[in-house]
Amino acid sequence: MNLGTISEVKRPTSLDQIDGWRDGYAWLAGGTWLFSEPQVASDTLIDLDSLGWPSLSVSDDGLEIAATCRIAELFDFVAPTEWIANPLFRDCCRSLLASFKIWNAATVGGNICMSLPAGAMIALTAALEGTYTLVPRSGAPREVAATDFVTGDHANILGRGELLRSVLLPASALTKRYAWRQQSLVHAGRSAALVIGTCAADGSDFRLTVTAATPRPVQVAYERIPSAQDLRSGIESATAADGFFDDVNGSAPYKQHLTYYFAEQIRTELS
Repeated sequence: MNLGTISEVKRPTSLDQIDGWRDGYAWLAGGTWLFSEPQVASDTLIDLDSLGWPSLSVSDDGLEIAATCRIAELFDFVAPTEWIANPLFRDCCRSLLASFKIWNAATVGGNICMSLPAGAMIALTAALEGTYTLVPRSGAPREVAATDFVTGDHANILGRGELLRSVLLPASALTKRYAWRQQSLVHAGRSAALVIGTCAADGSDFRLTVTAATPRPVQVAYERIPSAQDLRSGIESATAADGFFDDVNGSAPYKQHLTYYFAEQIRTELS
């Protein structure tokens, strides 16, 4: 789609070249949502691709994923052999409501910043204990846990003009075992529930992350793999405030049922 209100596209090579922020500015990454509907409030696009951020950087700390990393690049990533959670990348890429052709344009950061309940990159980075680096228009960058970034359906903690720079997935999470379950009403459709469990090789540090079924990511953690009742009680407590997400992809009771059903399957599999 052509955006008829856009009069300028800026292509900075450094964020310092963007002086301040005003109404009408919009960050451009992959653009798969931005170009899908009219953007009548925007007159200037700021192309992040010109910044040249490395898409994927491996270090002793873990994996840094640039916000501009394409979904296709993440899908094709070959991790160090000890990062046994790497196949979860592909599982979550396949959970997106997007074809493989869209993967070549859509970005990890774009999916996260859209902050939809079914955002599979949100699920991936929350389950693997990710930390987001956010860059405001003034002041120092700040870091937030992936589980704290999304606050509701299409809502997050980004300030005016602030952007997501990168995601760090720690090596300690990437070496964990995992199990995941996903359900949608149609093949390759938007997720009604996407539930991921992780734990260390000996069953310690168990975490269960629930997305799509809830307005924002919900995570429960235990020192060891819990009993079925303890896990159910933990989910009930964690979802009490916001409840379950009701939309065309499934009613709230249906998504609640899927969450408990998948959680027990995951608990059993990791046990």
